[in-house]
Amino acid sequence: MKKTNKALIWLNLEFESRSCESIGEEHCKKVPGNFIKNVVSGFCSKLAEQLVSPSVTLPWILSLIGSGSGISGMLVPLKNLGSLLPQLAVSGAIRKFPVRKYFWGIPAFVQAFLVLIMGLAFAMLEGIQLGITIVVLLLLFSIASGVSSVAFKDVMAKTIPKGSRGRLLAWRATGGGILTLLFGLALYFYVTSWDTMSIILLLVGAAALLWILAGLFFLLISEEPGATEGGRTALQEFKSGIHFLKEDTNLRYFVLARAFLMAIPLAQPFFVIIGKETTQARMTGLGIFVIASGIAAMVSSPFWGMFADRSSRKLMLLIAVFGIVNCGLVMGFMYLDTSLQTIYLFAPLILLNMMAHGGARLSRKTYMTDFAPEKERPLYIALSNTLIGCFTLLTAGIGFIAQWFNYEALLIFFMGMLALSIFWIYKLKEV
Repeated sequence: MKKTNKALIWLNLEFESRSCESIGEEHCKKVPGNFIKNVVSGFCSKLAEQLVSPSVTLPWILSLIGSGSGISGMLVPLKNLGSLLPQLAVSGAIRKFPVRKYFWGIPAFVQAFLVLIMGLAFAMLEGIQLGITIVVLLLLFSIASGVSSVAFKDVMAKTIPKGSRGRLLAWRATGGGILTLLFGLALYFYVTSWDTMSIILLLVGAAALLWILAGLFFLLISEEPGATEGGRTALQEFKSGIHFLKEDTNLRYFVLARAFLMAIPLAQPFFVIIGKETTQARMTGLGIFVIASGIAAMVSSPFWGMFADRSSRKLMLLIAVFGIVNCGLVMGFMYLDTSLQTIYLFAPLILLNMMAHGGARLSRKTYMTDFAPEKERPLYIALSNTLIGCFTLLTAGIGFIAQWFNYEALLIFFMGMLALSIFWIYKLKEV
């Protein structure tokens, strides 16, 4: 109880020292409680994401059952496609509701259900049938995630003042990182002796429970009713979005910068496959990569959060350079002597890319939340996400570059994307 009181006192001091203009002074007294509820929800959802991650866990498992890089390469693009493309329709619908936290909480329960179905698929299917089923379930999972994405930024903007949002995102990621690290350690030291199916069922079962808890904590947030004027259909929302895209040069620059910055998450499953195939590791290696995920979030997120609150644009720029360097390091690893190609030497490269991914997500979320006009924030978010969804649809077959050519060509392709991202980030205005 004393620790809880100290945490609440700290949060009150933290927020009393900040302006609450961006959410209204009359609502500022509820910020500390909302901050804690949002953070705890993030602890659960971040760990759940890692346990069934389309960039780490699922590629590793699919690789174990003999799936090619083409299928694994589709996971991240389809995850983005499902979560991003429907968001214009969601943005139009969400505007009709004065309280929007339910658009995050209920989809969290849907994601829990779909994760459980994934577990059944792993237990009952195999080969190409299993691969296709996982892809379809991931797409449905991602649609639910897309509904949450629009709602999260809007609820955050209504309940957390500007200048503290980067810290909120960092706390969510850091707490999730600590839990992921602990789970990875358990997986490495205590669980790897289990048979593969038991480990898979543990991962999906824990993820489902965590999504339920995440949804419950988010629904406890005290959200003041917001404006419901200007509700639009998906078509009207699309037309309005195109108008803003034409009129707002900075929005166009942001969409282009974010599109090419997608190279970092797109590269992640291939890093996992390269590491697995080069080092010949099995489930023990997955435990090490989960540990790397936890360390990455725990170590980097506080720094990214403070950096984003000072300049989310400069953080995006740093992350793009960071990503190029890491692609070069992975390529260099492939040319090492086989005696040096161990999972322990490759794990830091996975960690670095996960750090970069966390920084990319946090920086662009903070930039969009701070940059978008308050009344049109859901539309700006949805428009940006929908356009990125269209872009990632074009990258769904990116894994076949490795099959047709080699992994080196794929890594060079990612480095080129990040170089283009730097160009567009440089043109963004500070917010």
